[in-house]
Amino acid sequence: MNTLNLKDLGVSGVNAALQAVPEDSNELAWTVVEPMGQHAIGCGLDAPLHVEIRGHAGFFCGGMNKRAEIVVKGHAGVGVAENMMSGKVHVTGNASESAGATAHGGLLVIEGDASSRCGISMKGVDIVVGGSVGHMSAFMAQSGHMVVCGDAGEALGDSIYEAVLFVGGEVESLGADCIEKEMRPEHLKKLAELLEQAGIDADPKSFKRYGSARKLYNFDIDNVDAY
Repeated sequence: MNTLNLKDLGVSGVNAALQAVPEDSNELAWTVVEPMGQHAIGCGLDAPLHVEIRGHAGFFCGGMNKRAEIVVKGHAGVGVAENMMSGKVHVTGNASESAGATAHGGLLVIEGDASSRCGISMKGVDIVVGGSVGHMSAFMAQSGHMVVCGDAGEALGDSIYEAVLFVGGEVESLGADCIEKEMRPEHLKKLAELLEQAGIDADPKSFKRYGSARKLYNFDIDNVDAY
């Protein structure tokens, strides 16, 4: 495994080194040491790398990720995995606001808690939170899945479109147009898959499903029964 010292190289140096690795390289495993909570670590990666950040990361860690697997061995600041396209970002600690914001794909795992607006305007990403999420999470969530093993703060799913939300704990309140929905077998299956991918041991049957009441916009799609 190759090691990059952020204290010596700076964020730009670390990111440049990671972005320069060709996808057919035999050296796809990298470790970033002494991250010092700096912002924008591991942004814009576009190769099947495995990057382990040994320490806390600041704002926008793993932003715009594509194909890489990024593991933060600590906490992450605002906007972790923002606008991620594919791949995986895994935070072993807690995450600050707007985790997974606008992300189009891939998997974001947060073992601890996530602050407010987790999954804001998510567009296809799957987010699994082992703890709880703050207020306005999944605000204007368009597609994808959010799994919250703990509790959810006020206004969950406010102005939601077609994202699917699973919550294992209590919901303080639901936002506009977000309602509880029936948990059908296909939802239990999908939830079980997401929990397994995240490495979280939880019973899918203990969760409730939430989604759009479809009253805030004109709804006309062919696969309505899938939701």
